[in-house]
Amino acid sequence: MVKFENIEIKYGDFVAIENLNLDIKEGEFFTFLGPSGCGKTTSLRALVGFLSPSKGKVYVGDKDVTNLPVEKRNIGMVFQSYALFPTMSVYDNIAFGMKVKKHRRQRSIRKYMKLQLRSRLRNHS
Repeated sequence: MVKFENIEIKYGDFVAIENLNLDIKEGEFFTFLGPSGCGKTTSLRALVGFLSPSKGKVYVGDKDVTNLPVEKRNIGMVFQSYALFPTMSVYDNIAFGMKVKKHRRQRSIRKYMKLQLRSRLRNHS
């Protein structure tokens, strides 16, 4: 469950988001869709913790995460640019967050990716 409650985000005098109220239920599939500059990325940056709302609260589950540091939220975000770490392999880009958090599933991802690659190579030969 994700909830934005009366969120306002300002950049100086410019109000980027005004009075955002949104309740995304557990298991619900949700998409932000809108034109450039309407606040999609800004809302996600507030959820992840890259920026703090000027007003309002952000909840994940029943927990208020508004003032929780990014590294304590356990939320990931995929940026719009495909060249996030252009010097890294596909695996290293995918596993980056797990490496930073020293997550035990790193090996599982590497194994899965190798199996996928083998399967695709077999299907194209």
